[in-house]
This record gives sequence, structure tokens and C-alpha cells, in this order.
Amino acid sequence: MAQSNHDIIERKVGLLIVLTLLTVSVGGLVEIVPLFFQHSTTTPVEGLKPYDPVRLVGRDIYVREGCYNCHSQMIRPFRAETERYGHYSVAGEYVYDRPFQWGSKRTGPDLHRVGGRYSDQWHRVHLLNPRDVVPESNMPAFPWLDRPARIDDIEDKMTTLRKLGVPYSDEEIKGARKALEGKTELDAVIAYLQGLGTALKSGKAAAPAPTAEAAPAPATNSGS
Repeated sequence: MAQSNHDIIERKVGLLIVLTLLTVSVGGLVEIVPLFFQHSTTTPVEGLKPYDPVRLVGRDIYVREGCYNCHSQMIRPFRAETERYGHYSVAGEYVYDRPFQWGSKRTGPDLHRVGGRYSDQWHRVHLLNPRDVVPESNMPAFPWLDRPARIDDIEDKMTTLRKLGVPYSDEEIKGARKALEGKTELDAVIAYLQGLGTALKSGKAAAPAPTAEAAPAPATNSGS
């Protein structure tokens, strides 16, 4: 009995590998290439500005401390999410993020709309000892953040980001160290958190948040 083409491919490992790579490559290109021509994924939303030096340092500390392991920054377009966190996330809000802080792991709540929801003092207490403001929190404390922020490499960071398309001016880069003078790592992280999700105000997106998917979840605070 003659072998089918499928049998031949399965029996010849080299051919199977080549065809698998070809299939994955074509499929990937079909999904990825069109994104480069969709302006909605590359154009900043109205009001979005690059991270200033303090928030940029705060973001680096946020990544360094692994906050993304428990907190996502991507609100899905479901009623349960929008009623709890606010307007769903849109691509134009992430234009200056490298890397994105998306994810699906939520040991703690999503933080994409946490900006302006709590005072600086609340965040300060929460980061130093979360259980002082959220007794049931399982979030670790970060007392070591109350130390001077590193400023000696901020110009290099901003220069590199400018090469990647972030529109920093020469004046902004030159004034970066001065902006960080006297700032602690705690100050920088709080500044970063207070800016999250604030560029897109409620109702500015092209379409309203969906209302028919999942049942609404109860509102909670931003503590773990």
C-alpha cells in the first residue's frame, strides 16, 4: 500500500522539522506584519507623554523588584474588569513601554488604572508595609526602597530610548539628573504608579466598554 504524504512527512524527521518551521514562520508573519500598518497600535493616545526621569527610574525599580509577577497592567474588555478597574486598556497607551507590563498573573489586582486612585502617602505606607493599609494583604514589604535613587545612568537610558523612538529632547536628557536630585527609590516607584492609566480618561476611547460578558466583580483596593 502506497504511503500517504502525511506518513512520509512523519517518518522523515528532517522534512518534518523544515515544514513545521515553515508553517510557524508563515503563520507568525501573517499575524505580526499587519500590526506594523495599524496606526492604532503605534500612535500614542491623546495626552500620553514619555516617562519623565523620575517615573522612568520608578518603572525600572518596579521591574527590578518583580512587581509584574503579581500585578498585570492590562484590563480586558469585559464588564467584570471594567467595573472593577476602569476603562479597558488600548494599544496606544503602551507606545512608550519597553517591555510591556501586560501579563495575566494576578496575585494582586491589575494596576493599569491605579494612577490617582490613592494618595502618595497611601502608596508610601503600602509599599513599606502593605498590611498597615490592607490587613489581609499577602504582598511583601519593600522597606529598602527608602534609599536614594540611582541617577548616574539616567542620561544613557533616555538616550537609548530616544534611539528606539521615544521623543526625548536634548533639554529633557540634560535635566534628568536634576529632576532626580533628592528622590528616593520609593518616591520614584510612587511617581510611576501615580501615572499609570491616566492618559486615557474615561469616555475618550472610540468604543464603550462591553457590558454583557461576565458578571461584575466587587471593587477592591490596589493591595494584594
